[in-house]
Amino acid sequence: MESDRLPTVLGFAGALVVLAILVWVVGVDDIVRALTQASLPVIGLVIVVAAVWLTSWGLALQTVLDALGSPVSARTAILVYAAAVFSNNVTPFGQAGGEPVSALLISEAADSEYETGLAAIASVDALHFVPTIGFSLVGFTFVIAGTVRLGRNLLFAAGAVAVLAVALPVGSYLGWRYRYELEAAVVRVITPVVRTVWRLVPGRSAPTPAAIAERIERFFLAIDRVAGDRSTLFRALGFSALGWLALSTSLWLSLYSLAPAIDVPFAAVLLVIPVGSIASVTPLPGGSGAIETVIATLLVSLTPVSPAIATSAVLIHRGATYWLPTLVGGGVASALGADRSDVTGR
Repeated sequence: MESDRLPTVLGFAGALVVLAILVWVVGVDDIVRALTQASLPVIGLVIVVAAVWLTSWGLALQTVLDALGSPVSARTAILVYAAAVFSNNVTPFGQAGGEPVSALLISEAADSEYETGLAAIASVDALHFVPTIGFSLVGFTFVIAGTVRLGRNLLFAAGAVAVLAVALPVGSYLGWRYRYELEAAVVRVITPVVRTVWRLVPGRSAPTPAAIAERIERFFLAIDRVAGDRSTLFRALGFSALGWLALSTSLWLSLYSLAPAIDVPFAAVLLVIPVGSIASVTPLPGGSGAIETVIATLLVSLTPVSPAIATSAVLIHRGATYWLPTLVGGGVASALGADRSDVTGR
């Protein structure tokens, strides 16, 4: 058990070190001074907007589960998505590390097969990339229109937008175009790994290659069902876009709570939020530390705010959209785990 917790503990330690370095470089006294001057009513609005984000993405999950034949109530979907956010936020490499746990939580709540839960969270996470392309392009267009010279950080943002606008759609198309070949490759790679791991479990016989292939095929069939349902795609994309808009609003309100007199273009946060989310691929829990650093750096480059204001705003924003959902989701995940223990213990 202790060895299972070690990567998480080390990950959070690394994230705290990165945050500490950021705060130290910007200036501890300046950040504390800025935070003490923040408007509490506006911070309350930040929390409300963060709840809108979590609700929207929870409803996107509900939409996908409905298409997969595993319907859940809106309340359950939102709570389960909060638990999925928790698993992403406490595992290294963000969604890549948290999706297997998220799939288990979803399958428990929806009373479905594990493959269905994995297909649901994978579909939702994939759909979330689509609105980022539009928002980042709109934000970049307006930002570049008011910029005389391309600075290094703006060039970095341009490169990130190019990745979102070109690489992701191309990769998605190729993955869909060659999905059957991809499925066969996954079966070839995963089967020996799964059988080797199962042999190490005392008292359990390894599944047959045919059984493993069948479960992988069920996962790909579930992905096909979501991708082939236009109504599901449009509704899920609508909820996803609303969530991204809420995240951008959260950051803008965080800046406004600290410096209401400074005119911060909303287009700038539309660009900063999607680009900053790319940092979640770092080997830190939920990208914590890396995301704050990227967002604060871009805000200083693209807006008239000072480093202290930018960093303080990011800390408020991430408090509402990272730490608060992590606490709520942790409680939901614990409850689902307790229910699973009760069932298996009977």
